[in-house]
Amino acid sequence: MKPGSLSKKFRIDRPAQFQLSGHDPADCAGMAIDKSDAKKILKKGIERLSDLQEKLYADDRYSVLIVLQAMDAAGKDSAIEHVMSGLNPQGVEVHPFKAPSDEELDHDFLWRIGKRLPPRGRIGIFNRSHYEEVLVVRVHPEFLMRQKLPPADGDLWQNRFESIRNFESHLARNGTLVLKFFLNVSRKEQRQRFLDRIEEPGKRWKFSMGDVAERKLWPKYMAAYEDMIRATSLPQAPWYVVPADNKWFTRLVVIDAVVGALESLKLEFPKVEGQALADLQKARKALLAEKR
Repeated sequence: MKPGSLSKKFRIDRPAQFQLSGHDPADCAGMAIDKSDAKKILKKGIERLSDLQEKLYADDRYSVLIVLQAMDAAGKDSAIEHVMSGLNPQGVEVHPFKAPSDEELDHDFLWRIGKRLPPRGRIGIFNRSHYEEVLVVRVHPEFLMRQKLPPADGDLWQNRFESIRNFESHLARNGTLVLKFFLNVSRKEQRQRFLDRIEEPGKRWKFSMGDVAERKLWPKYMAAYEDMIRATSLPQAPWYVVPADNKWFTRLVVIDAVVGALESLKLEFPKVEGQALADLQKARKALLAEKR
């Protein structure tokens, strides 16, 4: 299977027509395979991603920003753990964005994001991101009180969508490959995963009563996600709405999208030519001449 072909089905290329209800969280694209086969496919993808990471670093023209957004228990941490397991940790940084600090609240909502962007040759992974400002804050308008904003000129959310589009377009023009994944878990599956956390002692620490309260706001969150994806899925920074009820399939889609996008950059190792090549040949002769 050509890299990028599986994930293409879930890339939102026509955002104006996007409806979240048309995307099945349990979709597996007709793949009738068992978990062992899925692990083999994932392993090959991880190996290819590792090779591409080395080229990304050596090429030194591009950086990669991977954004993961989802409802709780959708599998963001799991996707990071499994999909990125083959990466060189020196070339990748995972940053989870929690509630903003007082210092962050004293700046515009993109300020803290800019501080964490990956440099050329590196991969950055945002576990939650600037999109919290049009999701959680939109569902909980009381959070806006802490931001001490001046009177809005026009609709606040549309203004933020515009700021995000401009920000991500700027990143893309300057060599950052932006890939955004909404892990689309069903309410039913989330409920089961919460129950599993409660019943398994080693996972109970992940659960809080706030998770139950947020479930009551599910319709508002789904409306916010739909609006967000419609407004911010760009050709240069696309959203992928990834089915998340089956974690093995979620991982395959994410790795396929990342590998496919990196392949499209046509990354190359720097060519050693001229005097630099002559110097290498001299070094080779000197090393071969050494006594063992």
